[in-house]
Amino acid sequence: MNTVFVNKKILWILFSLFCQLLVIPAHAAENTWFSDFTGNVKQTWQQPEHYDLYVPAITWHARFAYDKEKTDRYNERPWGAGFGQSRWDENGNWHGLYLMAFKDSFNKWEPIGGYGWEKTWRPLADDNFRLGLGYTAGLTARDNWHYIPIPVLLPLASIGYGPATFQMTYIPGTYNNGNVYFAWMRFQF
Repeated sequence: MNTVFVNKKILWILFSLFCQLLVIPAHAAENTWFSDFTGNVKQTWQQPEHYDLYVPAITWHARFAYDKEKTDRYNERPWGAGFGQSRWDENGNWHGLYLMAFKDSFNKWEPIGGYGWEKTWRPLADDNFRLGLGYTAGLTARDNWHYIPIPVLLPLASIGYGPATFQMTYIPGTYNNGNVYFAWMRFQF
C-alpha cells in the first residue's frame, strides 16, 4: 500500500477524532478538564472582549538539531498575518481563538488555527505589564504534507504591555525535523 495514502488515512482519522471531541455535548463531560476546555472555547467564541491582529515575527530552527546545509536553505522570516478574538477571565488569564497564515520553513504558505490559553502574571505595580505561560490546541496544514489537517498541541509563552503581546511557541521534533522556535506579535483592539 502506498505510504502517502496510509499517512493521509491516519491523519484523516486523527483529524476526525479531534473534531468529534469538540462537539461532545457538555453534559457528557461535566466537571472534567474537557468540559472546562470546551466551555472556555465556547465562551471565547460567543463573548469576545477583544479582537486581535497576529503578525508572525520569526521562526528559528534550533542549530543543535539540524545539519547546517538544511538551516542554510530554510526560511526563518515567516511573512503572514492572522486574526483572532480573545477575552480575559475572572482570574486575569488570557483565552483566544485565532486563524493565522505564514510562510513556513520551505517558504510555502502554512495556515494554523485554534484555541490558546495562558496563565497570566502581572509582577509589577503597573497592571499593563504581564507574563504568560500556557498552551495552544488546534490544526495546521503544510505543503510538504499535502495540506492534510494536522492536530497540534503546543506550549505558549508571552510577554506583553498594554495592547501589544510578543507570543511564542516551540515545536519539538527529532534531528533535522521540528525543533523550531516560532514567535509573533499579537495586537489587541
